[in-house]
Amino acid sequence: MKLSRIKRAIISVSNKDNLNLLLPILKKFNVEIISSGGTYKSIKEMNFACVEVSKYTNFPEILNGRVKTLHPKIHAGILNIRKNKNHKNNLKRLKISNIDLVIVNFYPFENIIKEKHNFQNLIENIDIGGSTLARAAAKNFNDVTVISDPKDYKQLINEINLNKGATSLNFRKAMSAKTFRYSAYYDSLISNWMSNNLKIDFPERKTIYGKLITDLRYGENPHQKGSLYSIDDNLNFKQLHGKKLSYNNYNDIYSALSLLKSLKKNQGTVIVKHANPCGVSEEKNQLKSFRESLECDPTSAFGGVIAFNSVISKKLALDLSKKFFEIILADGFTNESIKILKKKKNVRLIDSKKFIASPEKSYTFLGNLFLSQEIDSIKLDEKKFVFVTKKKPTKKQIKSLILAFKICKFVKSNAIVLVNNSSTIGIGAGQPSRLDSCKIATEKALNFIPEKIIGSVAASDAFFPFSDGIEELTRNGVKAIIQPGGSINDKEIIKAANKKNVAMIFSNTRHFRH
Repeated sequence: MKLSRIKRAIISVSNKDNLNLLLPILKKFNVEIISSGGTYKSIKEMNFACVEVSKYTNFPEILNGRVKTLHPKIHAGILNIRKNKNHKNNLKRLKISNIDLVIVNFYPFENIIKEKHNFQNLIENIDIGGSTLARAAAKNFNDVTVISDPKDYKQLINEINLNKGATSLNFRKAMSAKTFRYSAYYDSLISNWMSNNLKIDFPERKTIYGKLITDLRYGENPHQKGSLYSIDDNLNFKQLHGKKLSYNNYNDIYSALSLLKSLKKNQGTVIVKHANPCGVSEEKNQLKSFRESLECDPTSAFGGVIAFNSVISKKLALDLSKKFFEIILADGFTNESIKILKKKKNVRLIDSKKFIASPEKSYTFLGNLFLSQEIDSIKLDEKKFVFVTKKKPTKKQIKSLILAFKICKFVKSNAIVLVNNSSTIGIGAGQPSRLDSCKIATEKALNFIPEKIIGSVAASDAFFPFSDGIEELTRNGVKAIIQPGGSINDKEIIKAANKKNVAMIFSNTRHFRH
């Protein structure tokens, strides 16, 4: 185990938390401290000895502080290889001393972005000196210790105490790797911000950054490890009760909330199983909304995720407690409702009122490749609807068709959604054949609520390639259909709809979800 004795340190930090814990150990082992600006003042105010960078280099800070630590005496002291004779001779001739410890964190660019400062202020909060110090020290981990996260001060203190003023090579390697991750994350923030500012949606080089939020119970299967990362360091929902969430739980939660937030406030219920909705309602009455969403497919709903865009009442909680859902999400819970639901051992309760579906791009990873696209956030424009059949839909049907088509966007292709009034009655998802999805949607409706399929409406996420899907839907009672149109067989499809005396709308918008 190679130890590296610390004789001299440079400290330059924006986050000055816990410096008071670190400084006594450096004093104990007679470590000379170099610093500048606000960090220098803080160290002096805590009554610890410190040499200002400008005095150490014999060169003043210039350009309003843009150039402070960018000096050969600093960087040569960090970057020299201690066992290299040429390096030793260079430093001796130039009277440069080793710097063995670098403690640095960068200007808080991420926080400044969130505060929406003006462009120039953001530019001034891009750290150059700090990141250069950190990368130099990280590169020379064989001889130099670098600390880029105040959370690691305690580890550093333990190392120095254990090794009597020195650090071990394994520790220095670990801190080096962490610093390069920190630096890469920081540069990614800036790179993506610049691209967004310039409206460069798909740059020739793309970095995806994220902060670890939590380790998961497991990945898609128990033998796979999994973790959750966030781009904005914010989970956007709060777990109030229940065991830790798994990879699949998060996938279902995101699917449920993405659809839920597209529905009307205080009258939406979404039930999801394996990332597909199996029941959706936009009824105004909360209890009715729940019951109708459950009616759509109670078999699939068992053990699923259910989400409400309203506060769960006592009445609803009593109904929910009679069913098994793995996860219940809501815009809040009354005191009575949470007491009722907490009695169920295996349920997780989550407050999701702060959840906002990402307006940014989505990514799909394919081994060492990844796909990038804009989020499917387009809103239906009724002015662009084309009424292609002799029979026109009623206003009530149009309202139901819009809801059905909105839900299609969140159902795996090929997607067919049947709606009666404000609730789904059958959903066909993820089939290679659109006809199969039609059959599944109608079979579910006939199985669970057959009385509601007569006079219902249907939405298809993409065009019907053949008339067989139209025939399947209308044969079972569907009276109006919305689809994008665009098939070479559109004339045949319209002819089939006219023959069945049903209304059909072309939306001119497709919603594939693979």
